[in-house]
Amino acid sequence: MSAPCCCEIQAPEPWAAMEQLSSQTMSGGYDLNLFTTPPDCNFLCSVCHGVLKRPVRLPCSHIFCQKCILRWLARQNTCPCCRKEVKRRKMVHVNQLRKTIGRLEVKCKNAEAGCLVTCPLAHRKGHQDTCPFELQACPNEGCNARVPRGSLAEHRQHCQRGARQRCPLGCGAILGPAERARHNCYRELREAWGERQARSRGLLRSLLRRVRRVHRTTDLLRRQLAQLGNFLDEDDAVLLRAGQEAEAPSDSSVVAGAWGAHSQDVL
Repeated sequence: MSAPCCCEIQAPEPWAAMEQLSSQTMSGGYDLNLFTTPPDCNFLCSVCHGVLKRPVRLPCSHIFCQKCILRWLARQNTCPCCRKEVKRRKMVHVNQLRKTIGRLEVKCKNAEAGCLVTCPLAHRKGHQDTCPFELQACPNEGCNARVPRGSLAEHRQHCQRGARQRCPLGCGAILGPAERARHNCYRELREAWGERQARSRGLLRSLLRRVRRVHRTTDLLRRQLAQLGNFLDEDDAVLLRAGQEAEAPSDSSVVAGAWGAHSQDVL
């Protein structure tokens, strides 16, 4: 499928500087150096001058990278080639052209690092996921090295942050080679034990203070209860004496009355 070529149509002067910046830093298309052979002119975007990426056709039949044309239309709503007015809802994705470009042969992104593999553009991502020259981050915690995938296994064998193991003395710490060299399990356990003992002593002193306060409170309550019992005993004794004193006069009056009656009988 051929696309209308507008490679030779020059952009207006006000856009020229922006177009140059776009092609250098924000290009929406594929870099020409990525391909093993120079692509056909019909596959080029006239905005970024790269190979069309996600091609979009305008109503005027001109085709651009989706990213490039959207960035252009954000500033003016005309076609970059013919200056006809453009309505976004009338733009169409050119899927057939996209598939054609996807069959073009490209180099690996790691070609400069030594990878000689070439593959269709559509398969480039799959190759990149297995390319032995692709840089990988070392999986060992604390290591910031990035090495080619093919050398990663060798790097891990010699990585100073690798081969993390539990302390063989039983403290439970997981250590790398460098950490094991300066790890003093007994000292660290002794320090941890000392900290635990200090915390335990502090808790024990606090508990003893609370127990003493409870004892003092209990003794005070016991004394107050004893005093209350004494007061109640004294009250009972006072009431008993008062009752006895109240009963005594009534008995003497009865005896006096009986004696008086007896005297009258004698007379």
